[in-house]
Amino acid sequence: MSFRERTDRKELLDEEDIPETDLRRNLTELEFINRYLGGHRITLRAFRQLAATPAARSILRHRSLHICEIGCGGGDNLQVIDRWAHQQGMSLTITGVDMKETCTHLAAEKSWHSPSSWITRDYREADVDQPDIVFSSLFCHHFPDSAMPGMLSWMKEKSTCGFFINDLHRHPMAYHSIKWLTRAFSRSYLVRNDAPLSVRRAFVRRDWEAFLSRADIRGARIHWQWAFRWLVLAPRQT
Repeated sequence: MSFRERTDRKELLDEEDIPETDLRRNLTELEFINRYLGGHRITLRAFRQLAATPAARSILRHRSLHICEIGCGGGDNLQVIDRWAHQQGMSLTITGVDMKETCTHLAAEKSWHSPSSWITRDYREADVDQPDIVFSSLFCHHFPDSAMPGMLSWMKEKSTCGFFINDLHRHPMAYHSIKWLTRAFSRSYLVRNDAPLSVRRAFVRRDWEAFLSRADIRGARIHWQWAFRWLVLAPRQT
């Protein structure tokens, strides 16, 4: 099996008619994976960096900071940010966008300190008041290469302070590790199938460099993160 190029095989999660019970179990297990394999830590670190920029600090002196996640799933990444901001006394407004109604319903059921809204729609068609920070987590690898420059441009145009992306690194060790872990511990057929497949659909550094170049986004930083993730951080250029 070669990891030189991405596979174009679709994940089961991208199907339209997933039973709600199965999708909720999938989202619950993904939240567990994010919590214990470092995904939440990466998201929070990126948010804190953008929230510390002069543009974000200036906004916080006058109003809440509006953060939007596209492909928000069950909202677990936003909830981690919401809890941290509450502990810091930081005022947020939260928007989550996802095409699947089960996802946005599950997110809305969570407890939130900040005002939150949930949009069930393709992110490109979502009517989102201009956010200050836009991000995605484990979302980009669901798309073909051809869609990525447009997505990056959309995130740049929508955000007043910048955007970030937390996604997977295509690597054989990541593939075999998550395949073993999900076979041993997962009760979700979606997770068992999609977790290793998502690694094969993931990106390497040269992919991100090419996407950013084609989108004409300058000043973005690409950081490798444990465990086998990429953080793309793009503060708004003044």
